[in-house]
Amino acid sequence: MDRQRLSSIAHSHHPVAAPVSGVTINRLLRRADRQPTARVLDLGCGAGAWALQALAHYPDGHADGVDISPYALEQAVGAATERGLADRFTPHRRDARTYVPDGDYDLVLCVGSTHAFGGFGPTLESAGRHVNVDGILLVGEAFWQLPPTPQALAALDVESTEFTDLPGLVDVAERAGWTPVYAHVSDAAEWDDYEWSWVGSLTRWALDNPGHPDAAEALAAAREHRDQWLRGYRDVLGFVTLVLRRNRP
Repeated sequence: MDRQRLSSIAHSHHPVAAPVSGVTINRLLRRADRQPTARVLDLGCGAGAWALQALAHYPDGHADGVDISPYALEQAVGAATERGLADRFTPHRRDARTYVPDGDYDLVLCVGSTHAFGGFGPTLESAGRHVNVDGILLVGEAFWQLPPTPQALAALDVESTEFTDLPGLVDVAERAGWTPVYAHVSDAAEWDDYEWSWVGSLTRWALDNPGHPDAAEALAAAREHRDQWLRGYRDVLGFVTLVLRRNRP
C-alpha cells in the first residue's frame, strides 16, 4: 500500500499526526498570542488540523498548508470547506524544504513533521526562515523520556543519538537562536489516544474492506505498529510542543 495512503487512513480518527489533544492545540495557539489578521504557515500540515484551528483563533487571518501527500491535502481542503474556511486556507502540494513563500509569517507550525527537514535542528533553521521578526515558531518533536531501551531503538529503527532528552532539546533551540515561551509535554493519555487511534483506524479499514487488495497489508502494518509501540517505545519516547521566539541580543 502507498505509504501516504496508509498514513491518511491511519489518521482518519486522529487528524493531528502527533500525540496532542484538541484541548492542548487550543491552549498552545492561545499562548502563541497572534493578532486576528495573522499569517500562518503549517509545514507538513497533514489533514490541516493545526492550520484550520489557528484560523478559528485568528478570524481575519490566512493559512498556507504544505504537505507532499495528496490524500492529506484532500482531507484538509474538505475540512476547510466544512468549517467555512476554504477562502482562508491555501494548500500547497510540495516538499516542505522547497516551499518558497510570498512574504513572511506571524506563526509557523511544524508539529510531528521535523523528519521532513532532517531533524529538530534543521527544522529550526529552515522553518525559522519563514517567521517574521516578532513571529512564533511552534515545533513538535520527540525526545527520550527515559534512556532508550534496546527494544525502543529496535521498534523505532533509530540510534540512541536520533533524539535527545528534553533539556537537550531546549539547549538545541537556544543554540539556534530560539527560546521557549511555553511548551506542552504530551501525557500518557494523549499518547495512548494517538496510538490506539492510528492502529484502530487502519485495522477497522482493513476489516471493513476484506476484498480490497491492500487489506491484508494494512492489517499487518497495524499489528506491526501496535507491537512496536506496546513492546518498544511506549513510556520511553516523549513528545513536546514548543512555542518559540527569537532570542534578543
